[in-house]
Amino acid sequence: MKDVYTHGHHRSVLKSHTWRTAENSAGYLLPHLGAGMRVLDVGCGPGTITCDLATRVDSITGIEPGSDILQTAEATKIEWGADNVQFQVGDVYALDFEDGSFDVSHAHQVLQHLTDPVKALAEMMRVTKPGGVVAVRDADYHAMSWYPELPGLNRWMDVYQQVARKNRAEPDAARHLLSWALAAGVEREQITASVGTWLYCTPEERQWWGTLWAERSVESAFGAQALEYGIATGEDQAEIVGAWNSWKANPSGWFIVPNGELLIRT
Repeated sequence: MKDVYTHGHHRSVLKSHTWRTAENSAGYLLPHLGAGMRVLDVGCGPGTITCDLATRVDSITGIEPGSDILQTAEATKIEWGADNVQFQVGDVYALDFEDGSFDVSHAHQVLQHLTDPVKALAEMMRVTKPGGVVAVRDADYHAMSWYPELPGLNRWMDVYQQVARKNRAEPDAARHLLSWALAAGVEREQITASVGTWLYCTPEERQWWGTLWAERSVESAFGAQALEYGIATGEDQAEIVGAWNSWKANPSGWFIVPNGELLIRT
């Protein structure tokens, strides 16, 4: 079965993805980067993390399974003036690179969308040279927490979980990262695990986060799939949108996204 990307690349999704930087999304990896390194960025999306990482290394290659989002990534590259970045179509299950081609292989919020994250990790290990690093970071949806408690946000979580699992993906990926790495043949002593979080609670953060999820819940691939799979109705989506709007307007609004992180020494 071909992987189905639950989020798609609607503008509401890109609002979130283009906000991501090396500092807010790959801080656990930064101390391990340096001049002269060659990096692979799997699932690079619009390329903001890729281009930010590129300021710290010699060269970086970003891959995506389809070419559409790479047009956005190329625009990001021009904006950053990142001449040491290359974007190309690639398959994480069959990377078109020789063994040991990279010092670092990185994937941010990718494994949660794959039908075979273990195979993907094994491929990332293969193309990383001995003594290098494989770095992966993924969210855990069921571990997300928010205030105030709103039935519509509980419904949002239920719909998201069902849609992702219908796509044979794992929305609670963070808690599975260690088991996936071990299943890929990694020894426990090679792995350093950590957790990083995103918090949205200022008026500006609430407005941004609540608005993009209200839009995503209806207008993105996630919203379309929820209807197509019979998991949600239009009335459900209206309730979810209303809950996000109520949450973002609440001065006590609080939303935490926990992310699991692994650094694997090859």
